[in-house]
Amino acid sequence: MSKYTHIQEAAFEANRQLPRLGLVLFTFGNVSAADRDLGVFAIKPSGVPYEDLSPEKMVIVDFEGKTVKGKLRPSSDTLTHAVLYKHWEKIGGIAHTHSTYATAWAQSQRDIPIFGTTHADHNTVDIPCAPPMNDEMIRGDYEYQTGFQIMNVFRDKNLDYKEVEMVLVGNHAPFTWGKSADKAVYNSAVLESIAQMAYLTMQIDVNAPRLKDSLINKHYQRKHGPDAYYGQ
Repeated sequence: MSKYTHIQEAAFEANRQLPRLGLVLFTFGNVSAADRDLGVFAIKPSGVPYEDLSPEKMVIVDFEGKTVKGKLRPSSDTLTHAVLYKHWEKIGGIAHTHSTYATAWAQSQRDIPIFGTTHADHNTVDIPCAPPMNDEMIRGDYEYQTGFQIMNVFRDKNLDYKEVEMVLVGNHAPFTWGKSADKAVYNSAVLESIAQMAYLTMQIDVNAPRLKDSLINKHYQRKHGPDAYYGQ
């Protein structure tokens, strides 16, 4: 057994969840799982169909984006994952999809407004959309710069990545993260559901009101606050 087996298995299982949850088509999307002590993460190989994956095919990469172990080429989004792992030290897993509704909001360059309690169960703020990358960044190392594109919107909006575990990349698609690869996938599914509900809300009433602060705080705190009482 390799010292990387645990993160290869975690990444494999998390990646297999994406098509099961309806979050990807064909070979779209990827999930990675990190080991902070080893300073590496396991990520889906580029262009390999989900049904053809195995733990052994997960590529091991360091936080500089260099392949440590694996015969296959890692995901084309590997450098984005590497940048986020390097700079956001509490992340243990990252997921990237092109799920329909979240991607539609990203293509619209719109934050997702907090309309209801489902959103507030997970975030107290609008889900941020990072502005489209400028031409200089696009001409540079595109996937590497995408990591900074994400971090920049969190800096500009004064958001904490440990509390807001999801983002839309303008004209691109969503990224999510968490303490594990499974949590990152969970957040991807939650984001897609919130994006769909927000879209439908605005179809019913384009001027639908935002959720009031008292309900935002109540729903978030009951799951995440010091006196949380949701669950067993």
